Amino acid sequence: MTACATEGESAGAAVTVNPASGEAEGPEGSDEPEEPDGLIEPGGQGEFGEPSVPDGTGGAAAAVGAGAFTIAADGSYAARLTLAGQAPDAAWFPERWTLDGHEPYAVPLPLDQPEEPDSDVLPLADGRVLIRRRVADRHAFSLLYPTGPGTGELPLGALECADDTPLTLLPPSPDGASAYALSVGERSTAVWLVAGGAYGPEQVAEVPGRCSGGVWLDRAGRMLALDREPVGGGPVKAVAVDLDRSGEVTPLLQITPDSNDLLLLADADSGLLLIRSDAPGHDRLGWGVLGSCLPVRFPECLHPADLAVTPFAVQPGQTLMPESCAVALRIDGAAGSWVGVWRPAGRRLHQLAVPEGWLAGSGLWTRDGFLKLPYVGRDVPCGVALLQAPEDGERGAGPAWTAVAESGMQPSAAAAPLPVCKPVPLGQAPLVGRTAPG
Repeated sequence: MTACATEGESAGAAVTVNPASGEAEGPEGSDEPEEPDGLIEPGGQGEFGEPSVPDGTGGAAAAVGAGAFTIAADGSYAARLTLAGQAPDAAWFPERWTLDGHEPYAVPLPLDQPEEPDSDVLPLADGRVLIRRRVADRHAFSLLYPTGPGTGELPLGALECADDTPLTLLPPSPDGASAYALSVGERSTAVWLVAGGAYGPEQVAEVPGRCSGGVWLDRAGRMLALDREPVGGGPVKAVAVDLDRSGEVTPLLQITPDSNDLLLLADADSGLLLIRSDAPGHDRLGWGVLGSCLPVRFPECLHPADLAVTPFAVQPGQTLMPESCAVALRIDGAAGSWVGVWRPAGRRLHQLAVPEGWLAGSGLWTRDGFLKLPYVGRDVPCGVALLQAPEDGERGAGPAWTAVAESGMQPSAAAAPLPVCKPVPLGQAPLVGRTAPG
């Protein structure tokens, strides 16, 4: 199917993989943008560094980048590189946040020498932190973990940087124990298992074309969506890669033959997909349902004038109810960065103020609809604010968030045992052998 529908305007596309139900459309509502609710100044910069502004090509679901605040798939831990000391003697080191306790706390993970600012960190569900370093002509991988007063390091091996081939970490795997990276070549892209394997980094898939992004489609860490540019050029299309079948590739998004169709976020419980495409005539943010034959929608409320809007979190636990999922979006404008909350059924973008020092573009939903926003400040080196999204029928009043838990640096502690991750398949069949419905 190549039809598309812009809510309040024109037409989207069909998502072609794995059935999901619950696609009923909600009532039409107001798509007019509104001013941010609350009295707290939007921000998140200050002395802790100014986050980069999304470029409109899928920043929320793109591969992990240097300096990013990355949250584990189960929300238990997060990690980032941060600075210690004063310029010009400031040094970079990894920092792990614990997010699933009664209050958040941060554990520094420094080694004998400072890290380079272009290193990447990624948390695992057992509390260890993967770090990727550029060492001469290699990408070296290690696991860091707290050991009493110090930091332990487990080297995992390295990959050569042939012809300066770029390599980026993918978002945390849903299984909590594995980590993957993309290596983009001239005619193909390799997917590497860099943590969780038996013998160090190993290639698990090779996808024809140049790939970017990276969105997990299931809770087992098997199905990976990538945005692929064909060999020789052409429109970028999202494809599904089955890592259990040697990287078998299946088309995922096909709105029009000439449109660039990128996948930004996916929720395994509801099947909700957040998509960016230029099929409506210019770059727009839209939504669809995995496996649905209904067209992708491009709500007008997700296209506010003079603002960049990038989704970064979807409310879990809304099984087969994609229209009721709350979606958190980073909104960037002249005043800084703040949060938007939107539900497909509500047709309204709520713009909400955030705590000063918000680590812009990061956060996670609880199953009961509360949004956790990590932030830092001069007196709060590790804080999490709790935001309750307003109902679609009424405008929120007063501050949009509450600082439910905040703390500073804590002593190192032993790593927690790996929790059991129960796979939840998307339907009864893998994303293999399906074609776009006619």
